[in-house]
Amino acid sequence: MMNISASSVFQAYLSMTASITLFKTMLNQLVPQQLQVYIVTKIRSYFRQNSSDITLVIEETDGMGINEIYTAAEIYLSTRISPEFQRFRISKRPKETDVNVKFGNCGKITDSFEEIELVWRFVHESNQKNSLRFHGGDGDGDSSEKRYFELSFKKQHKERILNRYIPLVLTVAKSMHSEKKPVKLHSLASGNIYASKVWESVNLDHPSTFETLAIEPALKKTIKEDLDRFIKRKEFYRRVGKAWKRGYLLYGPPGTGKSSLIAAMANYLKFDIYDLEFSSIKRDADLRRLLLSTKNRSILVIEDIDCSVKLPDRNGNHPNNAANSSKMDQFTLGGLLNFIDGLWSSCGDERIIIFTTNHKEKLDPALLRPGRMDMHIHMSYLTSESFQVLTTNYLEISDPNYKGFKEVKELIQDIQITPAEVAEQLMKSEDPETCIEGLVKFLKRKRTSINEELEKQKDANNNTTDDDTQLHELKRIKL
Repeated sequence: MMNISASSVFQAYLSMTASITLFKTMLNQLVPQQLQVYIVTKIRSYFRQNSSDITLVIEETDGMGINEIYTAAEIYLSTRISPEFQRFRISKRPKETDVNVKFGNCGKITDSFEEIELVWRFVHESNQKNSLRFHGGDGDGDSSEKRYFELSFKKQHKERILNRYIPLVLTVAKSMHSEKKPVKLHSLASGNIYASKVWESVNLDHPSTFETLAIEPALKKTIKEDLDRFIKRKEFYRRVGKAWKRGYLLYGPPGTGKSSLIAAMANYLKFDIYDLEFSSIKRDADLRRLLLSTKNRSILVIEDIDCSVKLPDRNGNHPNNAANSSKMDQFTLGGLLNFIDGLWSSCGDERIIIFTTNHKEKLDPALLRPGRMDMHIHMSYLTSESFQVLTTNYLEISDPNYKGFKEVKELIQDIQITPAEVAEQLMKSEDPETCIEGLVKFLKRKRTSINEELEKQKDANNNTTDDDTQLHELKRIKL
């Protein structure tokens, strides 16, 4: 039996490596790069044609929009981890009970369906390059990433996979997602809407619910019923030819709970929130790009619409008379309206759009008509009933006859005060009686301050009237 020494094997390995390196060098010098690519492509094509397998490529995005099948595959495969897949990304955010497992790099997971063997591969490609520039906008250097799944199986099972297996993946993923889905708050990534990753997100840990909202019980009931009706009417919207969306306008003075109501709606529906900053948008095309990068079952929020941005009118005339700006390079009211109820608004399902404002009268009437803002919700000052909600939340007192409550409710009826102001007083002590006593003193001081201000205005009006009378008399004498 021949004995081969380790040194002989090593020398043979070095010789083979050197030969391969020399061959590659000669090949690169003698054969043009384009011809090499052509030959490799032809060889791969030949083997693919003679292969009995077929591969479906499921990319993360579909054009400018999000690929629903990719998202479903990511959720579905997270429970089918196999030893063949060796690289994962794991994370856990505060208040989450489970660890989130996502795929880290190229790997393989096997699955079976009706005795069909399926192989999933996750591929993550990253290339450093400059981001695209839109209409001359400033594009910062950014890392372009491409993520996709490859699903391989025998050719003869193509119809069964497309018509039965893929729908199963979508259904299972949707069920899994709704069971453990945390509500997320999305904001623009580093304020750069031209980056490859448009949105960044954190878990929405806001504890607001309809039970804790300090608004009128009748208004709570109306809002909840409207939301329930909306999410159950998919076929209705399709039948009448309308995009499956709903618009809400929340208006009222600061501190009346507009942000808390948005959080309560998101927690109630399990819808993500997209916080849309108009100050980062320069063109109508930017807004469309942001809209298409949001997911279904989401709430788009534009807070303080009356002061967040100065919109040009529908003819492109800017309020600041920016005559030097091209109309095509402006973010216009027409673009905003098309975003709300035009063709672009139909690019997605189960969308809720919420505008907030402290001054409804400052808004363009075109924004307020039905079909754009379907429901106008007035967030008013504190009432006796909503005060009871606050005492239950902050003091854990639900007895309407508790000591001092009667005096507080009488004072609330005399003055306009926001839930936020009262809530601040209820947080100043852990003793309920001390809190109520302090609240009574605060309300009395506020009432006195309001009365003094009214007296000053009355005196000013009287002085103005007297001055006008004297001036009129002087003119009469001169005449």
